[in-house]
Amino acid sequence: MREVAFIKQNKEKWFHFEQAIFGKNLKNPDELASLYIQLINDLAYAQTYYPKSKTIIYLNNLAAKAFQKIYKTKREDTNRFVHFWKVEVPMIVYEYRRYVLYAFIIFGSFVGIGALSAAFDDTFVRLILGDHYVNMTLENIEKGDPVAVYKSGSNWGSFIGITLNNLYVGIRTFILGVFGGLGTGLSLLYNGIMLGSFQYFFHKEGVLWESVRGIWIHGAMEIFAIVIEGAAGLMLGASILFPKTYSRLTSFKMGMKDGVKILISTFPFTFCAGFLEGYVTRYSNVMPNWLSVGIILITLSIISYYYLIYPFILNKKLKKQYAII
Repeated sequence: MREVAFIKQNKEKWFHFEQAIFGKNLKNPDELASLYIQLINDLAYAQTYYPKSKTIIYLNNLAAKAFQKIYKTKREDTNRFVHFWKVEVPMIVYEYRRYVLYAFIIFGSFVGIGALSAAFDDTFVRLILGDHYVNMTLENIEKGDPVAVYKSGSNWGSFIGITLNNLYVGIRTFILGVFGGLGTGLSLLYNGIMLGSFQYFFHKEGVLWESVRGIWIHGAMEIFAIVIEGAAGLMLGASILFPKTYSRLTSFKMGMKDGVKILISTFPFTFCAGFLEGYVTRYSNVMPNWLSVGIILITLSIISYYYLIYPFILNKKLKKQYAII
């Protein structure tokens, strides 16, 4: 794209943001929450393709003034690490919130399909989970410990093995988004159907509650993280299929950059899920109900707040800051 076209395409957005920085009246303040991230993306694009242009100076100054005014009372936020988790990731999630919604809809739909398939076809669970796992679980149920499989191996060995596997699943789910999001959709399909059939299997055997109070101690964060990673993969696919006014390559680079940031943000939750599975889930059958349910609700609340609630709170907060500047 020629520089003249790039400026023409974005000048209205920049002017709108400039109004916020220098205290002019705003007609559409709802758009301001995502403009800062877009401004940084435009600056990166200009630095790449127009390295000697005065446009870079303009955008850099505008971004610097915005940053100073937004965070002038929060020196700790100038720490790149803190800023990444506290501002950057939540604002990216907010900007691409529709893909988070799509991921949950897709995953939830296939969970339902998995449960219904298991309900109407007795062989479906064995097809999805395998004969060995089903037979082993049936034996464990007969022994009175439906989730005994999580007690095999050492604590640290289980923690490391499970965490590495979950990291692999999450990274693969995201990377498969390069196929226009289709690969990510198939990953969500497989995991959703497996979860639905898995839980229905326990329901059919009359031990659904025992499975829930055990498996979801680690499953709340583990499954939630997979869905978020799926959202990142759908973002990546959309950046290829729908480049908007950018070139397809530029759109892909932007989608990859934002998607990787969301992917990285899930890693701490994946580590936490692995730790819980390796060190806590194995004791679920001797825990009081209040403790296992408490752990499930706390872990689910933490990850839900970070991805589903906090981005909207931060967006509202930044809009107020923009409005009073």
